[in-house]
Amino acid sequence: MYLSKMDAGFIWLICCLCFVYQSSAQQKYHLTSPDKDLKINIEVSDSIYYWVYAKEKLLLDRSTLSLQLNNEVLGIKPKIKKLKNSNGTEERTPVVPLKYSRINKDFKATQIDFKGSYSIEFKAYNEGFSYRFKLHKKDSVEVIHENFNISFPSEYTIHLQQTPSFKTSYEYPYTHLKSSGFTSEENMSVLPVLIEAANNHKILISESDLSNYPAMFIKGTGEGLKSVFPKNPIDFEDEGDRSMKILKRADYIAKIEGNRSLPWRYFVITDKDTEILENTMSLNLATTNVLKNVKWIKPGQVSWEWWNGASPYNVDFVAGFNEETYKYFIDFASAFDIPYIIMDEGWAASTTDPYTPNPDIDLFKLIEYGKERNVKIVLWLTWLTVEHHFDLFEKFAEWGIAGVKIDFMDRSDQWMVNFYERVAKEAAKYELFVDFHGSFKPAGLEYKYPNILSYEGVLGMEQMGRAIPDNSLFLPFMRNAVGAMDYTPGAMISMQPEYYYSRRPNSAGVGTRAYQMALFVIFESGLQMLADNPTNYFKNEECTQFITDVPVTWDETIALEAKLGEYAIVAKRKGERWFLGGIANSKEEERTFEIQLDFLKEGEVLQLTSFEDGINAKRQAMDYVKRTKTVKKGDILEITIVKNGGWAAKIE
Repeated sequence: MYLSKMDAGFIWLICCLCFVYQSSAQQKYHLTSPDKDLKINIEVSDSIYYWVYAKEKLLLDRSTLSLQLNNEVLGIKPKIKKLKNSNGTEERTPVVPLKYSRINKDFKATQIDFKGSYSIEFKAYNEGFSYRFKLHKKDSVEVIHENFNISFPSEYTIHLQQTPSFKTSYEYPYTHLKSSGFTSEENMSVLPVLIEAANNHKILISESDLSNYPAMFIKGTGEGLKSVFPKNPIDFEDEGDRSMKILKRADYIAKIEGNRSLPWRYFVITDKDTEILENTMSLNLATTNVLKNVKWIKPGQVSWEWWNGASPYNVDFVAGFNEETYKYFIDFASAFDIPYIIMDEGWAASTTDPYTPNPDIDLFKLIEYGKERNVKIVLWLTWLTVEHHFDLFEKFAEWGIAGVKIDFMDRSDQWMVNFYERVAKEAAKYELFVDFHGSFKPAGLEYKYPNILSYEGVLGMEQMGRAIPDNSLFLPFMRNAVGAMDYTPGAMISMQPEYYYSRRPNSAGVGTRAYQMALFVIFESGLQMLADNPTNYFKNEECTQFITDVPVTWDETIALEAKLGEYAIVAKRKGERWFLGGIANSKEEERTFEIQLDFLKEGEVLQLTSFEDGINAKRQAMDYVKRTKTVKKGDILEITIVKNGGWAAKIE
């Protein structure tokens, strides 16, 4: 067919216009980690898409993000106004350093500003990447849904803590599923979620800088994961002494100010399991400390009576939730330089009245008794009592109470997330610290308000026989990898699971004695419980002395050996002293590791004191051996850990 010059020119013009339209309608950007191992490809076309590569291997396929407001959807048919790239080094010195006293992290970032008064910021570190929405609107907005949707290029394994309801204590055991099998409409998962991806890579997903916004939950699509959120409650009434019955929910998940940033969605990505234990993503993405004076914040260990039923023996008084028993707990704490004791449920005459102590207890005499022995008291409360008596923080400060343990929140909708922040702010005003029990996982608030020393949100030892090492070995890689964790370790009666039987007052832990001791080194919490009976600690003095020597804050953390869900061995430094801990699950009867002490200073000859599984620990879990030896930089330690066992040591 013959074309005139005019016809040919017209077709050429149409082709050029089509190319221009395609280029403008499909804009692509790349963000790499500082070490270039991680690459995020971003495409802005009819929606906002991204792909994630690690060492050139595709880990996350075409994934999407958007934000549905009450009158528009941000991220659908987006139009770019401008793009800004940045890079630098973030320096953090956390008030409560659970891993490192000083952190320097290089980053690269891309912020894309869109028409419609919003932006999306992507941020990449060597250990992973994150993104968040930023709103620039004048008026408040209602968020109907935030779409977090990731796709897998192939079948992956997902480790998650499933729950059938948004009302959850975050205490379910982990489940381990193929991605194609996680499609339940009944169940969803709380964060964090851990994915075993291609080429041995792991992807840990969580959130940080969570404020005035609900926590994110996860559902499976068969080919990936998507977000779900609890709707905000707007009408409710008391239901007993520790819960509220929600009568009506809004049709939005959050009503928020229009000019603010939303929480970070972050991904720790690595092909080395040890690096998950060393990650600091929650900290790096959190709002920095807003408290002017933090000198009064004193992390530490705490003796706790609830797990053991307040049941000392070989004493000359009737044990129970009474004054003499609490004096005994204070005496124990003082003897081992433990700074706190907790008085759990039973200290008050009523769980709904925080101002009237149990008539069997002279609380003010106990406060004075503890003060004379350098031991302060922490009081347990239901969250509902706190909500109805917000002036209790001022009153407790007048009494001389050090902090509060607040329990049974069991929700993470916008209203409840705000409750956490209101509590932290009010408690800080009167120099009280907070331990959130019955809580969701940490999501950055503890760095904004460092008087938050710990959160539960874990299947911990208070669940007795359910707290088995096969589940707990996932905690360093998941729950504890995102922040402080109130697991309540320290059982002196130890049993292998096939022999386990426990009932108060003789509460027992699953795993060996050395396993229990190692938990104090491995598990991280600004308020670390000693859950067992003081009498048992006195009877096992050399173990107790080691446990109470272990700091709760650290200058340096090195993960030496780790395999997801199977074993973890770490070395942690406080000042000039090193503590080492190792734990293992039941998969193998016995494991042997060679640990090179190349993290020690050159030229120093030091003493290592270790507590190891005894020859009979596979059956009699309380069997352990204490050893001492001299060590120096470059030495190789050969350590053996039995099934459900452990190894704990200090070098000084």
